Amino acid sequence: MDRMFDTGLPFMKMHGLGNDFVVVDARARGLAMTPALAMGIADRHRGIGFDQLAVIAASGEADAHLTFWNSDGTTAGACGNATRCIARYLMDEDGADALTLTTERGALEAHDAGGGLTSVNMGAPQLNWREIPLAEEMDTLELPIEGGPVATGMGNPHCSFFVENAEAIPLDKFGPRYEHHPLFPQRTNVQVASIIGPDHLRMRVWERGVGLTLASGSSSCAVAVAAARRGLTGRSVRIDLDGGTLMIDWREDGVWMTGPTMHVASGTLTPAFLASLT
Repeated sequence: MDRMFDTGLPFMKMHGLGNDFVVVDARARGLAMTPALAMGIADRHRGIGFDQLAVIAASGEADAHLTFWNSDGTTAGACGNATRCIARYLMDEDGADALTLTTERGALEAHDAGGGLTSVNMGAPQLNWREIPLAEEMDTLELPIEGGPVATGMGNPHCSFFVENAEAIPLDKFGPRYEHHPLFPQRTNVQVASIIGPDHLRMRVWERGVGLTLASGSSSCAVAVAAARRGLTGRSVRIDLDGGTLMIDWREDGVWMTGPTMHVASGTLTPAFLASLT
């Protein structure tokens, strides 16, 4: 077993609206995360369980650098709710009310929004087919797929369907069908959303590499952008997810996401458990 695990591996369990994470603070010790290690920790029966795993690393360009892993051992370029949770943790640690985090998405600003809420700027949406990416050139505002979904990149790909009743869609069957659609060479997150009002949506999420989730920050940003582009809503909306509510505001400087966070517990993965995964 790697010597770095001789004393175990400290971790934190966090969630944003039920979208749950294992977070490892590797700023002081470093960590070589692997697919096998990520999948072992993700096992909800034999490990801890998570939608995504986030590793906090030291950064010379920002307050910290974040990398994300899905529960199937693949990596994710962005994870909005985890970013908010970690921003809150780091702000509480330093007594700060704002900070900058770097991810594969780039540099993301975060600040304390008051009332226990945390805001993160998830950056400008990617609207060009190459950036998302799609398999070939096409209009991203209406894909040649039944239901005419919108494609959006938020550091990861999204396919957003606007439906009359999001509750009525069997997402456990609907989601996998489009996650693996050939138009998305890197797979895609899938959302179904209903318009409640000019600034209010109801959304449900199927995340690539994870499955059904109670909430998704990047998916919420993508749906808000898609709805505004379609003229279905304005650029500032409330999105009700299975796990709670996020506020999304598509501004000139990027897509801002605001909502609650929760640090549930801290613990240590034992050397014996870690050895079983190698």
